Amino acid sequence: MTNIHNDKILILDFGSQYTQLIARRVRELGVYCEIWAYDNDLATVQEFAPKGIILSGGPSTVTEDHTPRAPDGIFEMGVPVLGICYGLQCMSAMLGGDVSTSNKREFGHADVEVCCDNSLITEASQSVWMSHGDKVTAIPDGFKVIAKSANAPMCAIADEKRKFYGVQFHPEVTHSEFGKELLSRFAHDICACASDWSASNIIQDAIETAKKTVGNDHVILGLSGGVDSSVVAALLHQAIGDQLTCIFVDNGLLRKNEGDQVMETFANNMGVRVIRVDAEQRFLDELAGEAEPEAKRKIIGRVFVEIFEEESKKIDNAKWLAQGTIYPDVIESAASKTGKAQVIKSHHNVGGLPDDMELSLLEPLRELFKDEVRKIGVELGLPAKMVYRHPFPGPGLGVRILGEVKKEYADVLREADAIFMQELDATGWYEKTSQAFAVFLPVKSVGVVGDNRAYDYVIALRAVSTIDFMTATWAHIPYDILGNISNRIINEVRGISRVTYDISGKPPATIEWE
Repeated sequence: MTNIHNDKILILDFGSQYTQLIARRVRELGVYCEIWAYDNDLATVQEFAPKGIILSGGPSTVTEDHTPRAPDGIFEMGVPVLGICYGLQCMSAMLGGDVSTSNKREFGHADVEVCCDNSLITEASQSVWMSHGDKVTAIPDGFKVIAKSANAPMCAIADEKRKFYGVQFHPEVTHSEFGKELLSRFAHDICACASDWSASNIIQDAIETAKKTVGNDHVILGLSGGVDSSVVAALLHQAIGDQLTCIFVDNGLLRKNEGDQVMETFANNMGVRVIRVDAEQRFLDELAGEAEPEAKRKIIGRVFVEIFEEESKKIDNAKWLAQGTIYPDVIESAASKTGKAQVIKSHHNVGGLPDDMELSLLEPLRELFKDEVRKIGVELGLPAKMVYRHPFPGPGLGVRILGEVKKEYADVLREADAIFMQELDATGWYEKTSQAFAVFLPVKSVGVVGDNRAYDYVIALRAVSTIDFMTATWAHIPYDILGNISNRIINEVRGISRVTYDISGKPPATIEWE
């Protein structure tokens, strides 16, 4: 069996919004990589044994004291290093070069010209994406300038003997014309990494790992119907068959007809053992009177765990709880060694289990990004509509109902959201957006229903486009489509008098409202 982790790249993160994008681009090339905080020590990096290291961009400036630096000794490891933006500046400063704050900042497109033959950039000229205020003004000993731009005469440098490279631009973004080719040369040609990170190899590795880890024990999976848990179900079913029992908790906070769809796909079509638990009233009772978003998340997470524990006691030899944790969850939940990183989410699959839980944790997707999970889902034969569904938060409609959660609110929101999805799908806009959903606002607005004035609730529609979900822009859905959606919701969903459309970007807003 192919060792998919044998050839790997380490990405040291200095806080760039594009760091996850770097990792995704490297993995698209078939090379495994991980993202670590920049302040990991040298011994830890050496133990990981990467075949190459990438230093990411970041918001700091090298010209100030006490700004982030790569681990001491990293340039003596004998492995290739690529610095991107701040990573270039950091490498230059640490190796004896000079970095200065520029009078002219560069944000957006720039034209780059190659100055001499080199192993990293072979195209004579190209359009790239810049985002920097500082620039290298003197290169370290052993380096040569390999490319320049109008505002950055040292925008790419190289020490071919030691295989150290730095670029001021961002090859990971699609705006950089030959960015993929640059990263491929670094990973494949300079670092000599094979392209073993593929969907088929990942599946094979995950299956063998699951068999070895679980043995003859039984595994319980909390099946939600989302992409992540669905792929875990399909993967583990292929690996261990009847040793897997899926528990599908209908919490009353799911999308319209979602429960029936989950049972049809997994229990009826795939033969997966699925226990459906009707827990709507239990969740509603626990959530009654609670309006604070964080508290709602914790209540929903706690009740899920309680139900899993209860159901596990009914299953002989149940030793494992499988979850759809994916790599961004791991990144966002992990604090750096110096405590600089922050926990972004409170309710996802990482770190949400009690210390006294009797089940061990099995997370077969823990190393994967969402796009990789989807590729695996397709390879495993899951329906495309399930695999490519928009993300749905763990707490479900519980965080799309602002304030207190009530059954009448959830029922109204389900119907409005279903209409929104139907119209987006019919007009081709579902595939054009990254995430879309309806939000229930617990305020009443005056409306006219027939000949009567009525005070009914408000629905907000949200649709965004994004590459990495770290930043997002609101989707520019045509007015006539939005108008039709609004008319349908008001006419077909009792209790709604007004529909609004959210045109906030991320940042400053988040994608979800709570």
